[in-house]
Amino acid sequence: MFRPKLPTMPQPTGTVTPPAVVEPTTITPGTPAPPPASTAPAPSRSVVQLTPGTVLALVGGGTAVVLVVGAVLVSMLLAVAVTAASLAICALVIRSLVNAQHRR
Repeated sequence: MFRPKLPTMPQPTGTVTPPAVVEPTTITPGTPAPPPASTAPAPSRSVVQLTPGTVLALVGGGTAVVLVVGAVLVSMLLAVAVTAASLAICALVIRSLVNAQHRR
């Protein structure tokens, strides 16, 4: 009852392929390749063209993100404030009940 039961490994099914044999190869030196022809240097950074439409879309998207994040943060702050106020009211009620019980 207290001895663990070890799982047994099932036998593989299907065709078992033998491992492939890797044979060493010799390296033969060849003739060096000629250097590539010099081309015009590519610009280090790609140039981004901002049209008035894309600028307007970026500003609109940024404004939407700021408004959404602000609304979420304000709602979280409001939830914390409501929770704190309700806990304070509960503490006052419990304190008055305890004081009223001691007066009797």
